[in-house]
Amino acid sequence: MGWTLKDIPDQTGRVALVTGANSGLGLETSRAFLQKGATVLMACRSQRKSEAARRALLDLGTTGVDLLDLDLSDLNSVERCANVVQERYGRLDLLMNNAGLMAPPRQLSVQGFEMQFAVNHLGHMALTQQLLPLMEGRQDARVITVTSGAQYFGKMAWSDLQGERRYDRWSAYCQSKLANVMFALELNQRLEQQNSSVISLAAHPGLARTNLQPVSVAATGAWQESLAYRLMDPLFQSAAMGALPQLHAATASSVKGGEHFGPGGFASMRGMPTRQPVAGLAKDPEQRERLWTTSEDLIQSNTSKV
Repeated sequence: MGWTLKDIPDQTGRVALVTGANSGLGLETSRAFLQKGATVLMACRSQRKSEAARRALLDLGTTGVDLLDLDLSDLNSVERCANVVQERYGRLDLLMNNAGLMAPPRQLSVQGFEMQFAVNHLGHMALTQQLLPLMEGRQDARVITVTSGAQYFGKMAWSDLQGERRYDRWSAYCQSKLANVMFALELNQRLEQQNSSVISLAAHPGLARTNLQPVSVAATGAWQESLAYRLMDPLFQSAAMGALPQLHAATASSVKGGEHFGPGGFASMRGMPTRQPVAGLAKDPEQRERLWTTSEDLIQSNTSKV
């Protein structure tokens, strides 16, 4: 028997922010945090969907859930969200960088970045940097960045990060998921160097049934992908199971900064959470440093004061 929801320690008094909390992994993570006593900040782009999710959680008898407007494709929205957390709470114990976008046709964010790089990586990095001061000094404060098995197929297209010359939606997705784990590791290294009380970890859900798959198919009309998902359906695990690695990273007493968790079963696609290796490219400190400085420059030069 592996680690389960029953092993999550009491979270009473802790404040947790979950991006993309209205469905899939984010909703299951929010549910688990709430059931263990945490105050959960559901940071979502769609207020209609997030309000429906909030009502569903409240129907279970849980309390302590707040809704925040957050559009990760707009760095100004990210800044406004961080300001609201500061004003309403003034503290934060857990940050779950969970929201994601998978393999759409090429689109641009508000600031003009390739949408997957913007939402999956840049938006979360900007949010993390702005919320870290609220986490510093908090006991057992953690940042968890949700990546994917796609990280293992990712490469950083340094000469064309935004896919302006050549865009392949799956390559862009893999790049963004590699960026997630590179960011998580680099952040932890920097926090250690600063003697910070905060730690950074990464997690991936394996093959989990979420809205990412149907949204991706609907956006592209790719019948081949729809067929592939139907054929692979027996391999998929539930969103609740897919959320276990990130919940383990967020709450287990045994974890350490810089660790990466995923399902421990068949091909790391399903099963109970265990520590997993990261993509080889994410282990390169020079590549991580380059991603950090490049991303920081993009964020700072494209965020206006709000």
